Amino acid sequence: MRSFSHRSDETELMDEDNISFEEFHDCLIGLERINHLTLAYRPTLQWLQPFLTGNERLTLLDAATGGGDMLRQIANKWPARVAAGQLQLLGVDLNPWAKKSAEYWPPYSTPVAANVPSVITYETANIFEFAPEQPIDILISSLFTHHLTNTQIVDFLRWMDSRARKGWFINDLHRHVIPYYFIKSATAIFSRNRLIRNDAAVSVARSFTVADWHELINNAGLKSRVRIQWFFPFRLCLSCDKTIAVP
Repeated sequence: MRSFSHRSDETELMDEDNISFEEFHDCLIGLERINHLTLAYRPTLQWLQPFLTGNERLTLLDAATGGGDMLRQIANKWPARVAAGQLQLLGVDLNPWAKKSAEYWPPYSTPVAANVPSVITYETANIFEFAPEQPIDILISSLFTHHLTNTQIVDFLRWMDSRARKGWFINDLHRHVIPYYFIKSATAIFSRNRLIRNDAAVSVARSFTVADWHELINNAGLKSRVRIQWFFPFRLCLSCDKTIAVP
C-alpha cells in the first residue's frame, strides 16, 4: 500500500502541454460531475455567504479557474447580485484551453446563468503576473494548490493575502487512504477519460494533511490569520477573513 506520510511529487497528465482541447474539455466536464457528487462547492459557497448578504459592490477573483464551474455556482447562488452588477466575477487560468472550455459551457437554468458568459470574465494569464484594473475584494481557489510545490504554495498564500482586500479561501483535498482508493476505483469504473482516470487519485496523493497546511501557513508568515477546516467528504480548506480583527 502506498504511503501517505508525505505529498506525492507525481505529475498530473492535465498539467502537460500536449493535451488537445477536446480531451481537456471532456476532462473538465467529468470533473464537474465529480465535484457535484462530492459536495465540492459547498465549503466555498458557505464561506462566501457573509460577504454577499448586503448590497456592497464586490469583485471576486477565482485563481486557476479551470472550466469556470465554481464561478457558475456562485452566479447561480446569488443571481440577483450578479444581475444588479453588485458582484463582478473574474476567472484566471494559465492554460488557454481553460478559457475556451469555460466559454463553451452550456447555459444553466437560472435567469442570470442563462447569460453566464456575459456576467463572468475569463482571462488567460499567469496568476502571479495578473494585474486587473480593479482591486480584488475576494480571492478564491479550488483544487489548485495541490498542483504546486510547497515553495510555490507559500508564494501563493502570500500573494492571495496581499491581493485580497476582504478575504480569501482555498478549497482543496485531504490526503488520506480512503479518498485515494475510493476515487481511484470509481474513476477506473465510471470514467473513460484518461486524464481523470490518472489524475483523480494523483490529486489526492499530492494534496494535504492539517500538519502540512500548518507548516505552509507558518512558512508564509500567516499563522495567526488563517483558519483550517475539514469538510465532509475529505476536503481541507483555508480561509482568511480580513473584516474580522486579529487578536
